[in-house]
Amino acid sequence: MSLAPRPGHAPAFSSLARTEPFASAEEAWFWTMAALTARRDGARISAGKGLAQRPCEPDDVIKCLDRLYRQRRIDLTHARIMRIWGERGVAPCPRHAQERGDHRLWREAMNRLEWPLRVKGIVVGAPGYGVHDAEIISFPGAPA
Repeated sequence: MSLAPRPGHAPAFSSLARTEPFASAEEAWFWTMAALTARRDGARISAGKGLAQRPCEPDDVIKCLDRLYRQRRIDLTHARIMRIWGERGVAPCPRHAQERGDHRLWREAMNRLEWPLRVKGIVVGAPGYGVHDAEIISFPGAPA
């Protein structure tokens, strides 16, 4: 028995070669939250209609997050911070005293979410373990 509904018509699957994976878990999360917010506001989400074709649906990222929660790798405080800052569309800034705690939880959640997304091919590229947030300072008394 064929998968095609009519003889001579084969199902068309979009090629993964044409999809554009995310550069980081953070980027995937912001995209997911934007899609979920649009869905909540009544938009109809359909695959392949955006500016870039993505290798997943928003629910795929949520499933990875759910699995981490069930494995107790993240908890409800991580999820709460991810929701709040995901809806805002920006990450918490460690330079603001009021956002430092949120930033720590955000980084933990993003670091833990990154690996499952990489395994699924949703995120590619160099691992982003918060290196871009690091500041290099010179050691006092060290030769220049």
